Amino acid sequence: MQKQHDAVFIGIGLGTANGLGLEGGDKGGILDAIDFIADIRQTGDLSRIKLGRDVIIIGGGNTAIDAAVQAKKLGAGNVTLAYRRGADQMGATEFEVELARKCGVMVRLWSKPVAIQGADAVTGVTFEQTMLKGGKLVGTGETYDIPCDMLLKAIGQNLDTASLSGLDMDGGKLKISGDYQTSRPGVFAGGDCVHSGEDLTVQSVEDGKQAAVAVDAWLKNSKGA
Repeated sequence: MQKQHDAVFIGIGLGTANGLGLEGGDKGGILDAIDFIADIRQTGDLSRIKLGRDVIIIGGGNTAIDAAVQAKKLGAGNVTLAYRRGADQMGATEFEVELARKCGVMVRLWSKPVAIQGADAVTGVTFEQTMLKGGKLVGTGETYDIPCDMLLKAIGQNLDTASLSGLDMDGGKLKISGDYQTSRPGVFAGGDCVHSGEDLTVQSVEDGKQAAVAVDAWLKNSKGA
């Protein structure tokens, strides 16, 4: 129970990764890219990181690029980043994409995963080539296969709302006022779990700074200072 004059700041990010929506999405060797990156950041021994020989990363944002570059630097033989749209629609910048290519990552655009191969563990992915038709993404019917023993998903994340009951939401994220306060007095939030700008580290840092100023003002006002 929150005590009177106490303040809480929520900065939990987006902890639930989106699924591929394909049969076999739970096969061995299929991981969330955010978990792969977290393991790399937290380990003291990179040799203990589980890594496939042939790695496919599905996605077109910063997380996808990061996972692809890290996989290549850790020693994966073949690393492919597949994105269902074109370069102009990617969340990652042109600089980041070019960096991935320089590191040896094969970037395949206009490629949508349609089937996961393998019995108990992934052995490859079937992709359908795509195109824009009337502004809508459609499949061309032409497919191709890429073998892999590791598949990393980087197709977006959602807010895990299981522990946030009683707080108002806004488009899948926490609703906040101009001073970063949620619908519950004394509870503030910032970072990727709110709509305050781009989902970038610098934005989260700025949210934390501004929320700290707002919390300080709220506490002083609550205590009659």
